[in-house]
Parts: sequence; C-alpha cells; structure tokens
Amino acid sequence: MRSATHHQLGFTLVELMIAMLLGLLIIGGVIAVFLSNKQTYATHNAMSQVQDSARNTFEMLSRDIRETGLTGCGNAGRIANVLNSGPSGAATKIWAADMANAIRGYDSGTVDPAVPTSTATTAPTDADVGQRVSTTSSIQLVGGDGLGLTVASHDATTAKITLNETTALLAAGDLIVVCDPDHAAIAQVTSLAGSPAVLTLATGTAAPGNCSTGLGFPTQCTTAGSVYTYIANSQVSKLYAVDWFIGFNPLGGKSLYRIGLTAGVPTAAQEMVRNVSDMQITYHRQNATAFTSAAAVTDWTLIDAVMLTLKLESANKFAGGTTNKPITRDIPITVTLRNRVQ
Repeated sequence: MRSATHHQLGFTLVELMIAMLLGLLIIGGVIAVFLSNKQTYATHNAMSQVQDSARNTFEMLSRDIRETGLTGCGNAGRIANVLNSGPSGAATKIWAADMANAIRGYDSGTVDPAVPTSTATTAPTDADVGQRVSTTSSIQLVGGDGLGLTVASHDATTAKITLNETTALLAAGDLIVVCDPDHAAIAQVTSLAGSPAVLTLATGTAAPGNCSTGLGFPTQCTTAGSVYTYIANSQVSKLYAVDWFIGFNPLGGKSLYRIGLTAGVPTAAQEMVRNVSDMQITYHRQNATAFTSAAAVTDWTLIDAVMLTLKLESANKFAGGTTNKPITRDIPITVTLRNRVQ
C-alpha cells in the first residue's frame, strides 16, 4: 500500500519576516508622504496668511496715502483753518488739525508725538500693548474723506451751511472740509439739525472749537475773521486724520496699528493687521531722483510719493520648517499722493 505524500503548508519564518519588513517599508512610505503633505499644507496655508495680510495692509495704507491732502476741489493747497488747535489757533496744536502738513513721517528711533513709543524689545508687557515699536517707522496723514455732500447755501453771518442732502455721516463735533475752486476751509461742526442738514460752525467752548466764523483765505483767528461765502454746490467732506505704525499686540507679537479721528479728537490705537513685524518708510520729493528718510525731508508739502517696506509673518510659528520660525516676507510698495502728481 502506497503512502500519501504530504506537502508543507503556510509560510516559513523567513517569508514572514520578509513580508513584515515589506509592510513596514510601505507604512513608512505612507507616513513620510503624509508628513510631507502636512508640512506642505502648513507652508501653503502660512503663505496664504501672509498674502492676505499683505493685501489688506497695502489696501488700507494705499487708500489713506493716496487721499492725503485731498480737498476734492483742486485748489493747490490754499487752505483756511479756523480750528483752535490748527496752525493759526491759540490752543495746543495737534497733528490731526494741520492739513498744511498733510503728510509727516517719523523714522525708527524718533518720537512720533501722536503715539507712545514702547521701550520693550523682545519681551513686551501688557503696558506695551498698542505702543509703537521703537525700531519701526510711522506716518501721519490728513485729508478730506469724500462724502458726496454739497452746499445748498452758506450764511456767513450766522455761520450756517445748509446742505443739499440729508446725512447721517456727519455729527456735531466732527471736523469738516468745505471747498470750492478758490480755496478750502477746515472747521468744526458745533451743531447739526434739519432735513436737509444745516451745519453750524460757530465759535465757543467746543473742543477743539473754532477761533473764527470767517472761512476766507488766509485765515484770521478773530471772531468774524476773514468773511467768505461758499457758493452753491461747493463740496463738503469730513476731515480724516490717521497715524499708521507698528505696535505690540496683546499676544506679545507685533501688528499694524492705526489711530483715527472722532469728533475732533484722536482715537485710541486700533489693531488693524496682526503679524506685521516691521515697517520702514522713505519719501520722494517733487523732481528728486531718489527716496529719502523722514529726517532728510525739509518741506513736507513737496512730498509726492511714499515707499513702504513691510515685514509680514505667518501666524503659524512653525511653518518655516524650523522650531519657532514663521514664514516671513519683506514686501515693498510705492504709493503716490494723488493731488501732488501731474
């Protein structure tokens, strides 16, 4: 009787070890691809953050710079200013009331009177939040923010301007710019009522208040002042004044900050774009061949363009592939002052 032949079934130990090794290699490859894709995603996401911050930063800064010194009437810098805090007034002068110097910059290490400067370098405290980083530039800008409002009539005797429109864009205490082809005038609205709106620009105890009811050019800071009547369809806009700077934010990082103007008083610093760590600014003078620092500018009325270089960082501090190293980009931009270029 023939015995049946039995063949060995299953895998040998060597085969199992080879299979496990191949499995580990495949799993390792999958993990490597996953980690690579994760880092790529983090990098792309960080770059997107930087690009979004750059877009927002330059849009806001460019708009304010372009509008600097603009009255809307093309009257070549002929500006009467009856504010008590203006160049002709007797009160303490404030930067936001000086449209004759519609642009003024401050280099790193110099004092910007509108902004407290922090002494911190790498370890800011709560007291440093909203204060300027001393190694960065800042810039002050003043101009007219067009509201599309026009004069129906102007009674120079009673210091009342009746508009063609009803508006919720102006309120008592606001600083306004009234202009026609001859000149512009800056004054404070002491009261507003009616429909269409009637603006009163009286002298009195308002802060900063008006030193005169006369809106003629040049300015005379007496009660009646230089009498002038704005004709129908003269333009009325709200005075805007901003100061842009780099300050410490509540997270211990740095952000782009902005000081504005409300009812004639500069506002508290507002954080506009986070993770903007540096801003350096240079200025171009009419007919010059190069940009210069703020310290080298002798006449701010001749500045017709601004070059800004900003350093932006990603919010992800590990996106650069190195511990505690974010992705950073230095991005330059040049902006012209619309009413100072031909």
